[in-house]
Amino acid sequence: MSTFLKHLSAFQRDILYVVADLETPYGLAIKRGLEQYYDEDVNTGRVYQNLNRLVDEEYIEKSEIDKRTNAYTLTQKAVIAMKNRHHLQRTQVERRIQIEALQVDSRLRQ
Repeated sequence: MSTFLKHLSAFQRDILYVVADLETPYGLAIKRGLEQYYDEDVNTGRVYQNLNRLVDEEYIEKSEIDKRTNAYTLTQKAVIAMKNRHHLQRTQVERRIQIEALQVDSRLRQ
C-alpha cells in the first residue's frame, strides 16, 4: 500500500483535502469546494472522473446517500498519505528556514 501522494495530480490531492474538510462530502459539494479554492468554475466531469480514479486507487470510499447522490470519504490510506505529505512539507520548510537564517547570520557577521 502506497502511503504517499506523489503519483497523484495536484487536482486529485486538492480533492482529498476538500473531502477532508467537508462535513458531508458528496459530488457537487466537492465541486463547490474546489471552485471556492480555485476561485473559478471547475468542470463537473473532471471532478467525477478524478473521484472515480481516487476510489479505484483506494484513497476514497464511495457510498450511496440516495439514488442520485454518492458520499465520498477518505480511507485510512489517504489519511496516512496526507499526514506523510504534511510531515515532508513541514520538514522541508523548517530546513529551508534554518538555511536562510544561517545565511542571514553569516552576512550580518561580515
